[in-house]
Amino acid sequence: MSDASERVVLIGFMGAGKTTVGRLLARRLGADFVDADDALVAETGRSIPDLFRVRGEVGFRQLEGDLLGRLLRSARGVIALGGGAIEHDELAELVAPWLVIYLEVPYDVARQRVGSDDGRPMLTRSDLESVYRRRVARYRRLADLTVDATDAPSVIVDEIVSAFGALGDG
Repeated sequence: MSDASERVVLIGFMGAGKTTVGRLLARRLGADFVDADDALVAETGRSIPDLFRVRGEVGFRQLEGDLLGRLLRSARGVIALGGGAIEHDELAELVAPWLVIYLEVPYDVARQRVGSDDGRPMLTRSDLESVYRRRVARYRRLADLTVDATDAPSVIVDEIVSAFGALGDG
């Protein structure tokens, strides 16, 4: 792996394909892959819905923030962040040494992809579309690269790898 591809963070709304694209991208780069939500589940021994139920969204975000701090300071490879990780004020500082890639999908595509997945507690929010709009603005500000994530995952990975050259990594 070379400089731009050594530390890659994928951000985007739920249903953007961060985990799927992240796994494929890591495999293509010969890198480690970490899904931040999966890491949080492994660390706490509780599912994301359980954490929301027991701790509430604020408590969940505190646990998530602690994990992100540790991961982003020490890990290498490809990390897929949870859709709400963008809510952490310190995220911009934590990802500064990373290449941040925003997987962009329209709201209706994201909703269609996740359906009524019980593993996504944010789906029950009545203001979910306004949450989406607020987060999109934050994703765009934080991203070094924005990729249309409505294509097939393999096409998205090809686009990301091609962009490494344009970012001075080719």
